[in-house]
Parts: sequence; C-alpha cells; structure tokens
Amino acid sequence: MALLDATSADKNIVDRRKLPRNKDLSVVVRRARDRLMEHSGIKHFERELLFMHTRALIVNAATLPLFIAMIAVAGVFSGFGKDMVVWASITIGLYAVLGILAKHLERTGITDEDVKNWQAIYLGGHFLTSMGWAYFAYLNCAACGISLFPVIKAVALILAMAITAIICSALRAAILAAFTLPVITYTIIATNQLDSPIQATMVIMLFAGLAFFYLVATRLNRSVSTTLALQAEKDALIAELETANAMSDEGRRRAEEANLAKSRFLASMSHELRTPLNAILGFSEVMAKEVLGPMHNSTYREYAGDIHASGEHLLNLINEILDLSRIEAGRHSINEEPLLLADIAEECMHMMELKARNKSIRMVPQFETGMWRLRADERSIRQIILNLLANAVKFTPQNGRIDIKVGWTAGGGQYVSVRDNGPGIPPEEIPVVLSTFGQGSIAIKNAEQGTGLGLPIVQALVHVHDGEFHLSSKLREGTEALATFPRNRVLQATPPGVKSSRRHKAA
Repeated sequence: MALLDATSADKNIVDRRKLPRNKDLSVVVRRARDRLMEHSGIKHFERELLFMHTRALIVNAATLPLFIAMIAVAGVFSGFGKDMVVWASITIGLYAVLGILAKHLERTGITDEDVKNWQAIYLGGHFLTSMGWAYFAYLNCAACGISLFPVIKAVALILAMAITAIICSALRAAILAAFTLPVITYTIIATNQLDSPIQATMVIMLFAGLAFFYLVATRLNRSVSTTLALQAEKDALIAELETANAMSDEGRRRAEEANLAKSRFLASMSHELRTPLNAILGFSEVMAKEVLGPMHNSTYREYAGDIHASGEHLLNLINEILDLSRIEAGRHSINEEPLLLADIAEECMHMMELKARNKSIRMVPQFETGMWRLRADERSIRQIILNLLANAVKFTPQNGRIDIKVGWTAGGGQYVSVRDNGPGIPPEEIPVVLSTFGQGSIAIKNAEQGTGLGLPIVQALVHVHDGEFHLSSKLREGTEALATFPRNRVLQATPPGVKSSRRHKAA
C-alpha cells in the first residue's frame, strides 16, 4: 500500500466562517466610528482649561515669586535699597492672592455656568500682578551707577513673560493681562530717552516679546484643546464600544441559552419520537411482506412499501438530529477503548461496498502499516467514517474513484482521509456545508439530497475526541474530508516492530 505524506494532515484547509454580526451592535459601532471620523475643528473645553490653569498656578505657585526674590536680592546688592524690597513684597503678595484664588477654586469646584465669571476673576488677578511689574518698570536708581539698568529691566520682564506664557497657557489672555501695563509703563518711562538706540531697541523687544509669547501661549492652548477634544472623543468611543460589547455578550448569551434549550429538548424527545415511528415501520413492513396473508390489491402493497421507506427515511433524519442535539447539549457519552483506525475504516468500506458497486465506484484503501492503537469511541469513529464515505459515494459520478487513507500526522497523531473525484464544492460554500442543515448548490441540485447534518455530526464527533476536521475541495476535481486525532490519544503499548515503522515514517 502507498504511504501518505503525513504533513498533509496538519495543513489548515478550511476558511473559517465569520461570526454573524448583531444588527444593533453594528449600528452602535458604526455611529461611534462616524462620530470620531467626522471630527471637524476642535471644540472649546473652557471648564477643563480653567481647571488646568488652576492646577498650573498651584503647582508653580513658587516659580514667579522665587524669580522676583532673585531680582530683589540682586537689586539690594546693587544699591537699590528699600524700593526693591517694597516692590518684591508687593508683587509676591499679589501672586499670593492669585494662588489663594486657585486654591479656593480647586476646593469648591466650578459649574459650566460660572466658567466665564472665573475667567474674569483670574484675568483680574493677573492684572493685579501687572501692577507689580509696572512698579518694577517704573523703578530707577541713578545713584546705583548702573547704566544698563533699563536693559536689565527689559530682560527681566521678557523672562517673566516667558515663564507666565508657559504656566498660564491654558488661559492665554493671562499674559496680556499681566504684562500689557508693564510694557506700556516701560515705554512711557523710556520716552524721554528714545534718542538712545538701546532704549528704543528694548521697547521694540518688549512689544515683540509680548506678541511672541502671546502667540506661544495661544499655540499651547490650542494644543491642549486638541488633546482634550481627542481624549473626549476617545472616551466616548470607548464607552460606546463597551456598550456594544455588552450588547454582543448579552446577545451571545441568549443565543447560547436558546441553542442549549433546543438541543436539550430534542435530546429528551428521543423516546417520544422513535416509539410511534417503530410502530409505523413494523406494521408497514408486515403489510408489505404480507405476513398475515396476501393482499389482493397490488396498489395497497406498493403503498405499504412506500410507507415503510418513508418511515425509515424519517427515522434516519430523527436519529441524525438527536445525535447532533445530544452532542451540542453535552449529553453524548463516549466509551473510550483502544482501537485501530484501519480496521474500522475497512469495516466501513465493506458496509458501503454495495452502494459503491451500484454506481461502479472504485474504493481504494491506502492504509499505513504498523499503526498504533487509538483511544476513542468505536461507535463514534465508525459513524465518522461511514458519514464521510456516504457523502463521497453520493457525489461521486459513475465509474468514479474514492481514496480512503489512514496514517500518521506530522505531530504524532493519526488521521482518516476520504477523497473523491466528484464535482467539488465552491470555496465560498465550504462554511455552508459545515453548518447545521447547510447544503451547497451542487447538493441542492442533486437528486439524492441529504439532511445537511452528516458533516456537522462528523465535525462534532471529531471535536469530542479533541481532534480537528477539515474540508478542502476544488470544482471539477473533487473533495477531501480530513479528520485528525491528537497525539495524546495514541497508545504506545505496541509490539517492537511498530516503533521502527514509526521512526521510519518520521524520518
């Protein structure tokens, strides 16, 4: 007998069907996606920005006062005396008032209706600090002998602007409120000395610095607004996705409960469905065979035969439904025992031989030698192989060929493969024929239509044995059904000669 390429048993043959999407779930997800994609412009998050400004004032409460103290210390050592100390005390006190306002707002909170009022309060607080800086711009010390003091004042103001622009970017108008008055004051003081190129340059630098740092604060404000808007959109999307996920879980739970209830109902109806059918089959067979005496009307005899044939067909259908329902309900018990796949496959071939001979179909066995025993349920394995052979015989044309293969997988498991040279199945219909009651277009046109339960039962029985079932097909070339069983079901208590056979195969 020909040996198989074991790697063919481990290939992924089947395109997995996508799960059907819940309609309500699709609507929620689409709405969330559209909401995120139709984002045009940044919304204003004034309340959030006001809180960010509050937090920035609290966290950096010591930054500008420390800067002011450093200027004051340098001024005292330069000979300014008490004027510099008075300025520093007043300005630090004004910043303390601003910090107290921030602490109060953080403690009490704010509503959307009060945002405008608090913005005005904050701008008023920054304007109070501008008076301190205006006092600094007014300071002068002719006795100190520092000819470049106007330049030092301008540089200090520009540094203060830079610090304020970074700290107060969430309230961009704060820099204008805090430094417009000092710049104007410096300009007025320097008016009498505009003939000096240094003074003129400092005035220009102060105005340019004020405009530049306002622009910096504006850009930072927009960046923060963009971040807040995207964060809000992300939070909304996450919330809607969580809602959609909850809807999906609930829908799946209900579907599973309904499916389980259906399976339990059908599994419990076994006796009630089979009892009347057994009576119908028994009495119709007695009538058709004229056990109790001849029937003089041939038509009645034919009717009795038709009743018996229809009853058998209905009983087979009920048996298949009940088998699948028991498996889905978890009530399918298996009696595991050591068995040889090749022996069961050979028995199944003998059972199908008559049907195959009627269509002049040749069944070709290709069994690997030295196979070890498999721990499985014999009745289930026989049903798997019989269903696969029945399908193959049904769809194989006259004078066709069916290959039945049993062998090792590359992972050390075992497999059964049934290949025919029938019309094949379109790739998009493979998930359909693997679903319960699913039939492909070729099966629907075929005169020997089935119930659409054979392959789902095979797939379920293979999964009960921890195995995998794959179906591959090409139009006008045929179909291959492949059932693989894992390595942990292979029993190794075999004669010595078997081991050498397996080592040869693995090599």
